[in-house]
Amino acid sequence: MSVLPAPSAFVIDLLDLGRRAGSMVQADRTIPAPEDLGIAVIGVPQESDLDLIVKVEAVEQGVLVTGSVHADLVGECVRCLDELTDEVSLPFQELFFYADQVLEGDDEEFLRLEDDRVDLEPVVRDVIVTALPLRPLCREDCPGLCSECGARLADDPTHDHQIIDARWAALLNVQTQDEQ
Repeated sequence: MSVLPAPSAFVIDLLDLGRRAGSMVQADRTIPAPEDLGIAVIGVPQESDLDLIVKVEAVEQGVLVTGSVHADLVGECVRCLDELTDEVSLPFQELFFYADQVLEGDDEEFLRLEDDRVDLEPVVRDVIVTALPLRPLCREDCPGLCSECGARLADDPTHDHQIIDARWAALLNVQTQDEQ
């Protein structure tokens, strides 16, 4: 006797929906975020709450899933490296085809129903990751870090380094007649 693994929290069972076009099921849920839901500098922390509001509707070719996902984001500013937090609420809509509606060569282009279930993880992952900023900022006018010493420029707006061209550095030691 083999034990099947427990389905993911992203999986919605559609046994009660049937195939009659127009029948609907509401499947709202709060689920833990999977790992690696983001990019290198910003993402959804693992195990944080993802709020899904989902309406599943039977159509002729399959099941139309319409909904939205709300998630909290954590990352770091690409200019000053400070931690930043944000939140997103994103809509999505996907059509999952019945197995008998998909042609042989179309396997990779279409999402399919498997055993009267839809797995929303790839849909939610695509929606969130494509909406993330590639260069997140703590604020639009973030001055960043000093390129010479790494000091945070927002803490000291007057921060400055006197950069002297090495070819002229010897002249600093020369005194003029007025200085003598």
